[in-house]
Amino acid sequence: MKLLLAEDDFDFSDALSHYLAARGWEVLCCADGMEALALGRKQSFDAILLDLSLPGLDGLEVLQRLRSDNSTTPILVITARGQVTDKVLGLETGADDYLPKPFDLSELDARLRALTRRFGREGQLRCGLLRYDTASETCYCSEQPLDLSPRESVLLRVLMARVDRVVPRDELLSRVFGTQEPVKPDALDVLVHRLRKKLAGACAEVVNLRGVGFQLRDETAAARPPG
Repeated sequence: MKLLLAEDDFDFSDALSHYLAARGWEVLCCADGMEALALGRKQSFDAILLDLSLPGLDGLEVLQRLRSDNSTTPILVITARGQVTDKVLGLETGADDYLPKPFDLSELDARLRALTRRFGREGQLRCGLLRYDTASETCYCSEQPLDLSPRESVLLRVLMARVDRVVPRDELLSRVFGTQEPVKPDALDVLVHRLRKKLAGACAEVVNLRGVGFQLRDETAAARPPG
């Protein structure tokens, strides 16, 4: 599995990369925010390990720009900024997980593997009977392609990248509609309503948590017997 490690502390980065390489990760290191953004845009990674305090471009800005590009690569933020407000900001910007320093290396490895498992095979997002191929930007239900508009496709891809987790409304508005054009107040709700109809029978439900955001729930997971 290929990992991008963006960390400006050379000794810490060296220790992390050696530890993760010994556990089967192919680690590419960089120490600058602009370089991290360029690599994240040009190369395919199974996960990105991103420090927030990077020179050149702050880690939060790297995260925001990658998500604005509709990148669905799992991103785990590592930082010495341990305040709850920092954690919330990172998650709302598009991080999939957040680990404050100092942390146990075995926990880091476990969290990275948990993130990549959510994607199934490389380039594949899954939920219920849905499978989203990120390379072709095509979603399948029971292996039959769904007829989605470009915006419906982006919306579903963002939600599938974080199954069973709430995606803030503001983030969805930015990812689906961009930041330049004016958007009607109910535009996202209308889009979600149309998407729900197309997901009928997919064992995947888009839930509206009013005032917070939307969540894609895997109904097959809820139906599995415990143990």
